[in-house]
Formats: sequence, structure tokens, C-alpha cells
Amino acid sequence: MAGFNRVLLMGNLTRDPQLSYTPSQTAVVDFGVATNRRWTAQDGSQRDDTCFVDCRAFGRMAENINKFFTKGKPIFVEGRLTFDQWTGQDGTKRSKHRVTVENFTFLPGTGGGPGQGGPGGGPSGPSGPGGPGGPGGYGDPGRGPGPMNNNIPDDDIPF
Repeated sequence: MAGFNRVLLMGNLTRDPQLSYTPSQTAVVDFGVATNRRWTAQDGSQRDDTCFVDCRAFGRMAENINKFFTKGKPIFVEGRLTFDQWTGQDGTKRSKHRVTVENFTFLPGTGGGPGQGGPGGGPSGPSGPGGPGGPGGYGDPGRGPGPMNNNIPDDDIPF
């Protein structure tokens, strides 16, 4: 049976993105996202749970995340869950789950960054790789929560 591995997260960056490059000069960015959940306990009190998730993106998408996002900025990421294993400096085996980002969207939020009508294609327009409004390039114009970008060159239309 085929498996299904898809992660959707909406939250705020927990730290500034950290950009690095592989030996073949592929951009890699690591960042964290915090998501919140509010729930009511049996005694009627409101409780909050926060989940911290490590994320990694590659290529032009990594460069755009590094350029347009900082700690505290809201983001919506789509990707897949990956499991990393390594041996620590002390010789112990280490591991962790991480989301490998395949697409991202700017969200409206604090500050005057991309989510406030900047390079992200408007407050709720899709962007990143695959998003028509942002610096990541053109993709499926029907994806995402924002209006369609009708400024797609004719050469990029597949029909």
C-alpha cells in the first residue's frame, strides 16, 4: 500500500532563518515554526498548547524565506515529515523529525514585511515556489487563499 506524507503548518517563526549552502552551492535554510492550540479543560479554564517544529527548505525557496522572514513573522508551510539521524560529537546516536518544506505562503501579520503588501503578492496571496504572487516563481494559479495573479507570461501557460 502506498503511503501519504503531507504536513501543513501555520504559525510564527521562532527564530531568524539560518541560511547555508551545500558543497554544490544549493541554498539550505533552517527555521522553526511555533503553532498554538487553545482548548478548554474539564474545569472550564482556557489552556494553550504550543508545538515547536523545525523546518528546512532548499534552493530558491530557501533564499526567499531567508530574505523575507524574521523571528515572529507568520508563515504557512506545506511539506513532508522527514527523519534525520546522526552521531553527535560525544559519539551518541541522535535523531529528530523535521518538516522539509515544499511550498510556503506569506501571511498577514505584524510589521511591514511581505505579508503587508510587500513582495509576497498581497496580504493573502500565495507565494514562494509554486505560488503565482511571490518571488518564488509561477505555479498553479488556483492554489492558495488569495486572488489569482493574472500577470503570468503566455510562455508559462501549459495549454
